[in-house]
Amino acid sequence: MAQESSHAAHASGLHRVVVIVDENSNPFELSCAIEIFGLPRPELGRDLYDFRLCSPEPRTLMRDGFFTLAGVADLEAAESADTLIVPNRPDVEVPRRPAVLDAIRRAHARGARLVGFCSGAFTLAEAGVLDGRRATAHWQWADSFRARFPTVRLEPDVLFVDDGDILTAAGSAAALDLGLYIVGRDHGAEVANSVSRRLVFAAHRDGGQRQFVERPVPDVPDESLAPVLAWAQERLDTPLTVSDLAARASVSPATLHRRFQAQLGTTPLAWLTGERLALACRLIERGESRLETVARHSGLGTAANLRALMRRKIGLTPLEYRHRFGPGTGQGPVSSS
Repeated sequence: MAQESSHAAHASGLHRVVVIVDENSNPFELSCAIEIFGLPRPELGRDLYDFRLCSPEPRTLMRDGFFTLAGVADLEAAESADTLIVPNRPDVEVPRRPAVLDAIRRAHARGARLVGFCSGAFTLAEAGVLDGRRATAHWQWADSFRARFPTVRLEPDVLFVDDGDILTAAGSAAALDLGLYIVGRDHGAEVANSVSRRLVFAAHRDGGQRQFVERPVPDVPDESLAPVLAWAQERLDTPLTVSDLAARASVSPATLHRRFQAQLGTTPLAWLTGERLALACRLIERGESRLETVARHSGLGTAANLRALMRRKIGLTPLEYRHRFGPGTGQGPVSSS
């Protein structure tokens, strides 16, 4: 991405996302950040972010020497970040560069939002910005993380953690989950769904789900949940129950529950509620102002239930959500504070 055009975009008022790439950084998470935050969005008719890569060195050798990254901005670009994504590397015991840690501390001090993918939590903790804060990291490094950073409140069994101005994701694929979550937080559920569709990535995993499941790839093809999920998504406005889902899948509710836990890392009821809440948000974004109508068409029943769920799951009332993401608002980014 041309740095000149990116600078012009920031001058126009877009939220700037900067990724620091350091020696031995993981290419996968870097690619996730580029896909989610760095690409133009012609399907939306506007760009969502001003995106830049930076590195403390002119040439950066990526993980295991797979390739060398060159031609990106120097570390000074981090000074103008609204959201700063920190380096993540497999060599978690190797200290990070002091210049990188100082850049993270300065960004945190001025109120920038900080994001760590996978082992990026080690970078944030080493910079000292996670002391007393909630975070997650890849499950295989949980013991090592706790031993080195005992003051951090590690949550090793979730996909990602939103602790306000610092967000962390667990394993590699969880970078996509957290990235889409951030887009939804900044621009609303409709835009996040558009980004996920372009990624051909299902946006149904929330941060509280477990990092790994009992059987990521079903042993028997007809045990896949995809058909029943698609069937339910077309009927969210009806009084669906877990028993209805089980009947559609031709299994008992107990078997359905086990399959949801094994394949999605959540329960049928939690998944159904999350899908209904996402639909309610999209209806509000499209201009529906009658809360009873939103609640009825999304299957949430009553306006009171809708209000309670939005406060608990999103942190906004329906009115606040409408003011932030409704028609004519421009869907600007949520403040990192």
